[in-house]
Amino acid sequence: MLDLTRLRVLLAVARHGSVTAAAEALHYAQPSVSHHLARLEAETGARLVQRVGRGVRLTPAGLLLAERAEEILGRLDAAEAELQSLSGLTAGRVRLAAFPSALGSFVPLAAARFAATHPGVALSLVEAEPPEALRLLKAGEVDLAVIFSFDEPAADEGVRLTPLFDEPLHLVTGPAETRDLAGLAGERWIGGCERCRTSLVRRCAAAGFAPEIAFTTDDYVAVQALVAAGLGVTILPDLALRAHRSAGVRTVPLPGDGRHVSAALYGAPPDPPGAAALLDALRVV
Repeated sequence: MLDLTRLRVLLAVARHGSVTAAAEALHYAQPSVSHHLARLEAETGARLVQRVGRGVRLTPAGLLLAERAEEILGRLDAAEAELQSLSGLTAGRVRLAAFPSALGSFVPLAAARFAATHPGVALSLVEAEPPEALRLLKAGEVDLAVIFSFDEPAADEGVRLTPLFDEPLHLVTGPAETRDLAGLAGERWIGGCERCRTSLVRRCAAAGFAPEIAFTTDDYVAVQALVAAGLGVTILPDLALRAHRSAGVRTVPLPGDGRHVSAALYGAPPDPPGAAALLDALRVV
């Protein structure tokens, strides 16, 4: 394999026309340049330079190799510059998946903070519930995922979780209903996503009844509209109420654990610079 340093020496000789000038341009000692040229000729098996008066000139083989060296080294320099841009977060992209109420509350603040600090990095946001967000993460379609769980998150091979915060759950009723969970046993209930419905059923069971789930929707705006219209009651997480709060409902925090909100990365550290910087922004907000 051709040595890149020796190719740089050959290219410098081609550009500057002498060993002395090439040595000055490269900040090498003149004997070092001569040594590299001799080693390159030995490696290639071809005579690359010939003396002409006090200088040297490239042979046809030397000219051909110098031309290719310019292409190779140019591409290598460009690759190094691009990598430095990515490492310095002046270019590239970062893709984040997050569930709806996170996108409706704290994620935009983190995204704005990231964009202000790294304006050259393209940031894209995708709405996805946790199972889909993790699928996108493991498929390489996003770089970071914001997810939630009602229990301690189960270990998922290759996925690393960074806890962000715990959010409380709230009982959401119309203005006239009781604020006690057990007192709502005879009401119709509105369920959300599968994980939210499972949590609702478990809490109601702990209060001594099985809820009659009359409506199911993931849309926290629609849920509150149904409650305000007197069509049912529900349980909503804090982020959903921060993202949108209907004037026709009243809420009370429920005791016990709520939801655990985490940021998920896939693969072994170190993390890509963009994903690490966005995670820092999520932690701050």
